[in-house]
Amino acid sequence: MFPRPAPGRRLVMGAVLLSLLGMLTTGAWAGPVDRNRAPHEYGHQPSVTHVPSAAGSATPLSGYAIQSTAKVTDSAAAVSSPGYPASGWYPAGPRSTVLAALLADGLYADPFHSTDQQRIPKDDFQVPWWYRSDFTVADTTRRTHLDFSGVVSAADVFVNGHQVAGAADVTGAYTRHELDITSLVRSGTNTVALRVRPNDPNKDLTMGWLDWLQPPPDRNMGIVRDVLVRRDGPVALRDAHVVTRLAVPSLATADLTVKAQARNDTGAAVTAEVTGSVAGTRFTRSVPLAAHETKTVTFSPADVPGLRLTSPKVWWPAGMGGQPLYDLDLTASVSGTPSDTAHETFGIRDVQAPLNSDGARQYRINGRKLLIKGGGWSPDEFLRWDSTYVEDRLKYALDLGLNAIRLEGHIEPDEFFDLADRHGVLTLPGWECCDKWEGNVNVGEKGEKWTAADYPVAKASMAAEAARLRGHPSVISFLIGSDFAPDARIEKTYLDALKAADWPTPVVAAASDKSSPQLGSSGMKMTGPYDWVPPGYWYAKREGGATGFNSETSAGPDIPTLDTLRRMMTPAELDTLWRNPDARQYHRSPSSVFGTLKIYDDALTGRYGAPTGLADYVRKAQLAQYENVRAQYEAYERNATDASKPATGVIYWMFNSGWTSLHWQLTDRYLDQGGAYFGAKKANEPLHIQYSYDDRSVVVVNNRHDSANRLTARATLFNPDGTQKYDRTVTGMTVGGDGAHGTALTLPSSVSGLSATYLLRLTLTDADGKEVSRNVYWLSTKADTLDWAKTDWYYTPTTGYADFRGLAPMAQVPVSATASTESSGGMATTTVTVRNTGSGKTPSLLTDVHLVDAQGKPVLPVRWSDNEVGLWPGESVTLTATYRTTDLHGSVPHVRVSGWNTPERTVPAA
Repeated sequence: MFPRPAPGRRLVMGAVLLSLLGMLTTGAWAGPVDRNRAPHEYGHQPSVTHVPSAAGSATPLSGYAIQSTAKVTDSAAAVSSPGYPASGWYPAGPRSTVLAALLADGLYADPFHSTDQQRIPKDDFQVPWWYRSDFTVADTTRRTHLDFSGVVSAADVFVNGHQVAGAADVTGAYTRHELDITSLVRSGTNTVALRVRPNDPNKDLTMGWLDWLQPPPDRNMGIVRDVLVRRDGPVALRDAHVVTRLAVPSLATADLTVKAQARNDTGAAVTAEVTGSVAGTRFTRSVPLAAHETKTVTFSPADVPGLRLTSPKVWWPAGMGGQPLYDLDLTASVSGTPSDTAHETFGIRDVQAPLNSDGARQYRINGRKLLIKGGGWSPDEFLRWDSTYVEDRLKYALDLGLNAIRLEGHIEPDEFFDLADRHGVLTLPGWECCDKWEGNVNVGEKGEKWTAADYPVAKASMAAEAARLRGHPSVISFLIGSDFAPDARIEKTYLDALKAADWPTPVVAAASDKSSPQLGSSGMKMTGPYDWVPPGYWYAKREGGATGFNSETSAGPDIPTLDTLRRMMTPAELDTLWRNPDARQYHRSPSSVFGTLKIYDDALTGRYGAPTGLADYVRKAQLAQYENVRAQYEAYERNATDASKPATGVIYWMFNSGWTSLHWQLTDRYLDQGGAYFGAKKANEPLHIQYSYDDRSVVVVNNRHDSANRLTARATLFNPDGTQKYDRTVTGMTVGGDGAHGTALTLPSSVSGLSATYLLRLTLTDADGKEVSRNVYWLSTKADTLDWAKTDWYYTPTTGYADFRGLAPMAQVPVSATASTESSGGMATTTVTVRNTGSGKTPSLLTDVHLVDAQGKPVLPVRWSDNEVGLWPGESVTLTATYRTTDLHGSVPHVRVSGWNTPERTVPAA
């Protein structure tokens, strides 16, 4: 997950595990708890799950009662029997780690605040925990199976007092299990109990947190995906899917091949009638099955001509086209009676990712080249699933102009990929580094070597994830390695499973510049940085600069807004934050390398001047993060169509954090937005004018499909007091589409009278004179100086800083604001017009507009048309904010306007 140092240099990373995301299993965030209350007084016991008898039904257990085995003296047979009195047990949701349930039940204070998580005793999670759930059935003539994955890390499984599987078999977070419990199911109440074992990602093929955040004390032990109760007749349908082949580049036809396994679960021969429909075409076939026989049933255009589609509805990433989806429905009947059904949703698209002439991986979607612009995804630290929270974050990714999300381990549940399909967000899932998954190849790092027992677990994990993800058009690859590529035996284990599952998209050996025996070179690089570097770094075609495909990289710390900081840290911690760069920051990382903010703070002071207080530290941080994140994406955008060493992909490390963090996030835990967010949003505009730090060129990048014609680009230089020193306009520009760029002009190397710190305003107008892009830079006649020779795996040292101290004395500029709000269908839109009403020449820099309630608390999530803008005297801009009406919590909306040199003011926006 990070560029790993050579043996002997590696830091000690904090380990822990898993992820399936979200925000909440049950209840709200835990607050202060009354420790005098008995355990049974927290929450309520889970309801009984009512399982229907319909053929093909798959019913998730609705929740569990959980308890530590250290507190349960009864036998497994007793615990797993109906009627067992689970007195004093804790309620847990249907997907819940142990600690997630205890937090929801109010046992601990908010672990995202201060160092409260350290107060949670780790010893409580060093023993197995029981998960117990009841379900009812009325009809026992159906066959009944338990179908599940997501057990962290292993479990013994019992039903109605009988053990049906052991932890030696039910092991690994991604392995899928189907247990036939037909003979044990009775009419009325039935009980499932799982004795879940503790997790250790260095010993188990599960999930861990590495150096992302302070790891959870329970290491995510629990059940984090649904446990389904399936009801079938004599013949079950499994593994239903559609293999698509799209004609590229014409997109005129698509061949569909339908596959499914028909399984006879009885001791007698039967004939199943398998019927199906897809894309308006129906088909059927008789399938004779011997006792306990399984056959693969295939329907292809060769025998069903309707499965060759003309003018198919093609799925595209957002911004390139629509996201249509198709449905497959299958039924297996025996003697005219439905026995089982299957339903799958899929999309039609073609993904290729060959290596270019420089050896970099270049993705093509439906025949069109695509610069991958993404971020690294983090689930909630306690793997709490909240579909609304997940969708909000995916919408943020689109709002930023990103097209991809990388999931290193922590491969989310089905709903995540359903949302990605629907919104057109590409996903790059894969296994994680620095623990058991790469234990055989990650020399000098954590993770035990594999034993013979691990290979079938790895193969089963790959097979299960391949079968689950293959139909999602948003999934465009699987990375079978992260920091290291697998060795020959492990690679074959994965590739055999992928082939058997009809995996449809490129398989990549690693996220780093590694090779595996069959797949060859990954075409990726993992050269960092992960800590602060100056904006100009990104333009160098070396290390982490804008060439090739960088699978994870950023300038490290991303200090959140003052609103968020005050939610996550105590006043004393906040005081240390701005005063002491050498202080260990609990909310950064457990890693010794990333434990402090010294590199970042030294740069902030060296470039902008020493902070004078918390507010000054935060405002400088937002300015620094805006310029750096903008430069990272702009450099990759500009270089994407270069003839030599083009940029093909960049993943910002990371898109979000799973907890309250001080680094690696474009948006914070509470979905607030600051300089990093709006710097990314600016850089990724569909039609964008930008400045190049390496050669002073002013470039227009066109991410639209069609070319842009008759454009006018203007570049103006100012001293911080607003005195104009240079102005040039270029008319009649034409820029091709699909990421092409054109150079409008190059700024002179020196301008008479220009101060050491100066401002650059860029504007781009279309043929009708409408402004379509605006970009404001703060620059220095003194360049940042990088010591490339001392580059380490996580950063390149800076030996001399650009001089932005000239921004400090900028005159305070009044900015007026008028706002109004309209609501419809549960959504609200607030329209804000801000104007620089100053009487002098000084612009307002990084003018931020925050939507707040009557108490001044941010209303989140919110999507702005633009924000953190620069305005010269007399200039105005109208911004819109879109959000859910319910997130106002009954308050009247207000807007809070502030900026680098703008006094804060709040106005109503009713």
